[in-house]
Amino acid sequence: MAEAADLAAAAARLEATFEAIRTGRMQDVPILNAALRVEAVGLRSWNGCVLGALVTPWFINLVVLPGDGAWRALRPTESTWYGFPSGRFQFIAAEEPGIGEFHACSLLSPVLEFADHETARETARVAVESLFDPTLLG
Repeated sequence: MAEAADLAAAAARLEATFEAIRTGRMQDVPILNAALRVEAVGLRSWNGCVLGALVTPWFINLVVLPGDGAWRALRPTESTWYGFPSGRFQFIAAEEPGIGEFHACSLLSPVLEFADHETARETARVAVESLFDPTLLG
């Protein structure tokens, strides 16, 4: 199980990597929401992996990162399904320097409807919590 220091380190890697993407290849993309910043939200240990959400000025995604357990290595753009008490969700593999391979499930993109970062963060937090609510299973 990942300890708090491991989760904080994973959050820091995610945030640093996507902040570099924001100021680099996403810098002049018109879908950026200037009210939002890059933030890892609700990271937790889950099934030997690290699970949480990532808020950026261009998306909110669920993310799964390798932890101390078994990892399903995939090539970029391959997909896998993860099961949660609220249902099964498809995640797409990606890879970025500074993070390595991770799996992402897009929740919102673009994120122009958010007037402030706090609302985007709360949306991401609720999304992570909702994964574990079996009453949401349709």
